[in-house]
Amino acid sequence: MASHNPADLLEGLRQKCLSRGASGIKELGRTFRIIDDNNSKCLDLLEFTKGLHDQGLVVSREEAQQIFKLCDKDGNGTINFEEFLENLRPPMSRARVTVIDQAFKKLDRTGDGVVTVEDLRGIYNASHHPKFKSGEWTEEQVFLSFLDNFDSPTNKDGKVTEDEFINHYSGVSASIDSDEYFVAMIKNAWKL
Repeated sequence: MASHNPADLLEGLRQKCLSRGASGIKELGRTFRIIDDNNSKCLDLLEFTKGLHDQGLVVSREEAQQIFKLCDKDGNGTINFEEFLENLRPPMSRARVTVIDQAFKKLDRTGDGVVTVEDLRGIYNASHHPKFKSGEWTEEQVFLSFLDNFDSPTNKDGKVTEDEFINHYSGVSASIDSDEYFVAMIKNAWKL
């Protein structure tokens, strides 16, 4: 990891994890728990730096800080498990990204690059949801709950961007080895 570019350093860290077999969520979760010394479910800079060293990743203090800053998406001074996974899971193949893009475009009926409650009307049937059936929730609440699955954990605004949608499925992708299986699963789920 001779480069001082934070993105290159992060890619080097990802490759080191992959070379150790930490490709799926289970292995990355285990690595995260090992590094999380105080069991807070978040890594501070000290834990992260020590964890890099303990995992045999030799980087300078400055490089560790650069990687940490890049991983700390919400800027709160810690890296939670979601941020950790998002940064270290393997990139998706073109076939996976293409089918996810097709699913997003199907949902984004207005074509404005954001899926909202209005986009769901007419394509997602809320009447089958148990809480709608029982009268607990309105149709809009069912739609917002559905969108919440894809919405960014750090920006719950009831609107799903294509990046948020791809990020959601990138997490799913990390635990599926076969491109063919993943593509078939998405096509079946979204009736593509």
